[in-house]
Amino acid sequence: MSNLTVTSPSDGSTIAEVPVNTVAEVTELAARLRSNQQAWQELGPDGRAEWLGRWLEWIAQNAERLIAMIQAETGKAYGDAASEPGYAQLVVSYWIQNGGRLLADEQPQSTIPHQRLIIEHSPYPLVGVITPWNWPLTMPMLDIPAALMAGSAVLSKPSEFTPLAWAEVVRAWQEEVGAPDVLGIVNGGAEIGEAVVDSVDMVQFTGSVRTGRAVAVRAATRLIPCGLELGGKDPAIVLADADLERAVNGVLWGACVNTGQGCSAIERVYVEAPIYDRFVEMIVDKAKELRLGTDVAQPLTRDVGSMATRAQLEIVERHVADAVAAGARVLVGGSRAEGPGWYFEPTVLVDVDHTMSVMREETFGPVVPIMKVADADEAMRLANDSEFGLCGSIWTGDRDRGIALGRRLEVGALCVNDACVTNFQLDLPSGGWKNSGIGVRFGGASGILKYTRPRAILSTLEEPATEPHWYPFGG
Repeated sequence: MSNLTVTSPSDGSTIAEVPVNTVAEVTELAARLRSNQQAWQELGPDGRAEWLGRWLEWIAQNAERLIAMIQAETGKAYGDAASEPGYAQLVVSYWIQNGGRLLADEQPQSTIPHQRLIIEHSPYPLVGVITPWNWPLTMPMLDIPAALMAGSAVLSKPSEFTPLAWAEVVRAWQEEVGAPDVLGIVNGGAEIGEAVVDSVDMVQFTGSVRTGRAVAVRAATRLIPCGLELGGKDPAIVLADADLERAVNGVLWGACVNTGQGCSAIERVYVEAPIYDRFVEMIVDKAKELRLGTDVAQPLTRDVGSMATRAQLEIVERHVADAVAAGARVLVGGSRAEGPGWYFEPTVLVDVDHTMSVMREETFGPVVPIMKVADADEAMRLANDSEFGLCGSIWTGDRDRGIALGRRLEVGALCVNDACVTNFQLDLPSGGWKNSGIGVRFGGASGILKYTRPRAILSTLEEPATEPHWYPFGG
């Protein structure tokens, strides 16, 4: 059996060796989980919520240890790493409190007086969840508690770059909480991801557009449903009447949160001409103040951590270099930081345009490219000039106008005078348009019912010996 080498992005050292599963092991685990699913379903929402509650308690009690593991495998600054166990608790609590209500049978009105109608939401027996490296605990927690609460068993595959924190949480479900054997984990690369898709009844994938397409095709050959959350190139539009201090602070955070490694991170900024110069001046000053590093010993002394993988660091370097070669100017940052680790300086670019990869491809790094626009109409046109459609933000002193303009944005989630926070409102659906995905990732009824299949039930309340539409016709 081969191993995955988990490397610290902070200094390049090896921090763990993780055994890689075989395809046969994936198939065997899937069969075991599926065999246990019916008993899990029969516990009902209250019974399943009890086990999720015990899991929640364990996560809360072990939050600092999980934060340390996340920092080690991702190189995050403490503030970004610390948000992950807290968010996991928020999500689990939401499904404990709301899952039963959202899963309850529906009783639509019958068009025939003596018939009773029921719509039951029956879980897929085994759900596969494949998640990326940027939020190693948050990403699986966006999907898996809902699937478990729905009554499904879950086979998970984390990224081969960041498997440690999620493996510990799964271990806790199995060993510390002692929950039913309906949650499993496998490790490996593309071959193991393919084996997961081949073994489950429904799959939720988060990652790149290229891999998402491959997952969709593979799922289609088996006629199983898939949910896809893919890339983003999220625009921020700053109008002339915006509160500049808030807009600058929000845009800078939205672009650099988690070192820019988030599908909902701001990747393009369009600023109306009357405030453009002042906006740029302010964001440059604030970007210069950001403290780069991980520093576990003094966790609150750093703002922006490292890139999680060397390959992602190289993509950010290429985008910035290509932009500069095409005429963009770097006002702050612009290069890999000196010393060990995969750090890239928070960067502000101006004189950018839509011929540049930094404005068209997903950068996934701490880069803020800013374009001057004449008015809101030009900003909207440029914002929609993208193959992606995940999130967007509008910054304005007129909230109603911001919402009205936002309805023209081709995105699945909009923030007015805020950024990247729709995911914290768990009653909101989360899903991308265009190449940013298929279906709803999580949130509200759609976030849990996607793990179920509707069953139509009809019962006749009055039972004569025959019905008018039975044989013999006209008899």
